[in-house]
Parts: sequence; C-alpha cells; structure tokens
Amino acid sequence: MGRKDLTATEPHLTSPDVPGRELAISVVVATHNRRDQLVTLLDALDGQTLPRDQFEVVIVDDGSSDDTWSFAKGRADVFVRNEKALGPAGARQAGWPQARGKLVAFTDDDCRPEADWLEAGLRQHLRYPAAIVQGKTRPDVLSDIDLRTPLARSIRVDHLGPFFETCNVFYPKQLLEAVGGFDPTIATAGEDADLAIRALETGCGAVFAEDAVVNHSIEVHSFSRAIKGTRRWASLVPLIGRHAELRKAFPWRGYVWREAHSRLLLAAVGVLLARITGRRIWLLWALPYLSLRNGWYPDGVARTFLSLPKTLPIDAAEVAVLAKASIRERRFLI
Repeated sequence: MGRKDLTATEPHLTSPDVPGRELAISVVVATHNRRDQLVTLLDALDGQTLPRDQFEVVIVDDGSSDDTWSFAKGRADVFVRNEKALGPAGARQAGWPQARGKLVAFTDDDCRPEADWLEAGLRQHLRYPAAIVQGKTRPDVLSDIDLRTPLARSIRVDHLGPFFETCNVFYPKQLLEAVGGFDPTIATAGEDADLAIRALETGCGAVFAEDAVVNHSIEVHSFSRAIKGTRRWASLVPLIGRHAELRKAFPWRGYVWREAHSRLLLAAVGVLLARITGRRIWLLWALPYLSLRNGWYPDGVARTFLSLPKTLPIDAAEVAVLAKASIRERRFLI
C-alpha cells in the first residue's frame, strides 16, 4: 500500500497505489514520545482479522523529541508530523482529514486492540451507517500491574457515552466533515467529548459495540508526573460551559468531577472543625474519604494508609486546579 507523508512545515504527498480509492476504514493515531507503546499498537493492527487492504493507518507524530517520528513514518500508510506539539485535539485534527476510509477509527498510542476490533466496529457501522460507534475499552488484560497500585492509571469504558473517548471510537468521515472535527483550541482534555456532543446534535445517534474491544495500557506514573498532569483537568471547566449537559455525568448534580473530591473536602472540614473545637469526633468526617478506594477490610485499610502520601496530594492538586479554573471561568466544578 502506498504511503503519504506530511510535515507541518513542508507538506508533501506521494500518490497512493490506487488513486482515489476509498477504503473501508482509516485508523487515526496521534503519538508523542511513545515509541515502545506504539510498537505494541501497530503490531496489533497488523494482526487484525479485517484484511489489510481494507484499512489504512494514519499516524500523526505530535512533535516527538525522541525517535518516535522516524519509527512511525516507516510503519504508517499516511504519516503527518507536527514540528511543534499541538496537543491531542490538534494532532488528531491534522490526521483524520487525510483519511481515505469512509469510516474513521480513533485509538491511542498506549492501546492494544483485539484482533477483531476493526471488523467488529465496521460490522456495527454497517448496521447504523450514520452513527458514532463506541467500542469497549478495558485495562490491558495482559498487564501484570494491579490497578490498585498508587498512581496506576488506565481507562475503562463498558457502556455508551458520555465522553466517547478516542481510545476506541468510530466516526463516519462524512460526519467529521459536517461538524469540522476536533476543536484544536481545547489543548489538554475533553476534546473527544466536545466532538461527540457536537456530532450528536446533528441527530446522527450513537451505538455501543461490545465486541469491538481495545485494551488500554496500565501505567504507574511518578509522583512528580502525576502532580504535573493534574493541570490538564482545568479544561473540564470551560467544557461544561460549552456543554452543560455533561454535568449529568458527574456526581453531586454535576458540580463535582470525582467522588474523591467531595469526600476530601468533607474530610478537610472535619479536620478543621476538630482543631477549632478540640473535639476529635469531627475527624469521623474523614472516614468516607478513607474508605473510598479500598473499603474497610483489613488489607484495604492497610493499602489506603500506605498509599495516602501519594493519593492525597494528587486529589488535593486536582481540587486546586479545578477551583482555580472555576474562578477564572465563573462556573463551578470541583
């Protein structure tokens, strides 16, 4: 299959083997400094049950500073390189317009699709040709990392919506063209939900494909990286400003992003009242926070107290980031 290469500074195209040929699916992947994980993804795509001549792989290197871009260029059918990182929305927005497939499948560079992922997504698309198709995402079943490990992160999606994460979602290309694709001004998080809501407003509908499965890697972040990463969630506040209906996806009538945040604030008030009044009974207000992640079984209690030096500062940092954004945007999400 022929390849197309584009760079942000000097666009250049090479003609595909069959000019103007329309493929069934184009897989669009944005990547940044993740060569090793990208290998896993591309190997999984090579092993798809859908014949290789029915889909193409579009890779956007978003300003990688390692050798990710040179490796990706050799494995892609269509390669786009951004000289400077544009973020998830900008990277994907540079990729999907290059697709020749009628259906555009998005996944991430830290994912491992099952062998029948594309075939299952296409099958659901043929049943509902105008709709968004969302697949099932689960923490990678081949990983030996326990998700209860402090600072372990992955993604699980086992029902339709509300965020339509781009680790596993299919859009008719015509639908992407109708709504203009991703909004590149959303620099950090929520660009996938924004796209889905705008698309659903056209009346396209959305369906879930239980058998279109992607395994998402489980990563244990360093403490400094986890703290730094909390800044990206500031974009959730302007997102609910655009799409107030997203509040329905959050607890406490949509004014709290994570249940951990509400319980942490309750614990903080309890500690403050205990100090002011000298009555330790107020410390009981910390129990909901302490029991949130691991319950009250003995091993759970031990795990909670061992992980607190890492999890408590992360939760507090997220609350602080959202509080600052709430003040700036004049709308409340904590």
